[in-house]
Amino acid sequence: MRFSLFAAVIAAGLAFVGGAQAERLTDQPLVDAAWLKSKLGDKSLVVLDVRDATKEGNPYDKGHVPGAVNAPYTTGGWRAEVNGVPGMLPPVDQITKTIGNFGVSNDSHVVIVPQGTDSSEFGAATRIYWTFKVLGHDAVSILDGGERAWEAAGGELSTEAAKPVAATFTGELKKELLATTADVEKARADGTKLIDGRPAAQFKGEAKSPVVRVAGTIPGAANLENSKLYDTDKASFASKDTVANLSKNLGLKSDEDNIAFCNTGHWASVVWFGL
Repeated sequence: MRFSLFAAVIAAGLAFVGGAQAERLTDQPLVDAAWLKSKLGDKSLVVLDVRDATKEGNPYDKGHVPGAVNAPYTTGGWRAEVNGVPGMLPPVDQITKTIGNFGVSNDSHVVIVPQGTDSSEFGAATRIYWTFKVLGHDAVSILDGGERAWEAAGGELSTEAAKPVAATFTGELKKELLATTADVEKARADGTKLIDGRPAAQFKGEAKSPVVRVAGTIPGAANLENSKLYDTDKASFASKDTVANLSKNLGLKSDEDNIAFCNTGHWASVVWFGL
């Protein structure tokens, strides 16, 4: 199925994803620690550590996958406020320059490494994965389980900060993977499924994010909490069987277009990635 992402405050832009150019080291959207270990040193590989700093400091400084570039989700330029709407995809010229400054070129295969704490934190990786895809760069994967899985597998940690050489990265928005408010209105009219990836309390209108005007969801939407797509205990994304069962329960079909949304496109990216 083709799934689009309704990003930003149930009011702004959405996205559907595709494109291709770089030769990929793997076609798999998720890679494990063993695979990543085997590819370290490959000249086309760029590992992006997208963990954010906390009050305890920057986890990158305390240890990271050797050679990984510090590219924090919140402060790294991955999202921007556009026309007063937070969490949006930055303008293409801006986001492509940001990506290039991390040492990523159109010939790079990118592996994104979150901490792997829970589905919400893992959403940083899925949102950045979506960013590459919507720019037409298919050579991108996520380390399943993130840094947690890397350390559990005995992966080496480095405290030496990578010094990326700025590269030229170009991208073109895949408009067939971008949905607008008008697309959502059309979806409501023609029966295209709208999947709300927020917690049930927000879906039901019992709670709301401060970035939205009112509580509740888009009329006719179904709820798939993003937390159901990540196993926090095992530090791994949901299994194929789990995803298949969730899809079946929602009545999703492989030949349908669907739209995932949340408040800013963060949680929705987890749902989009899974489905």
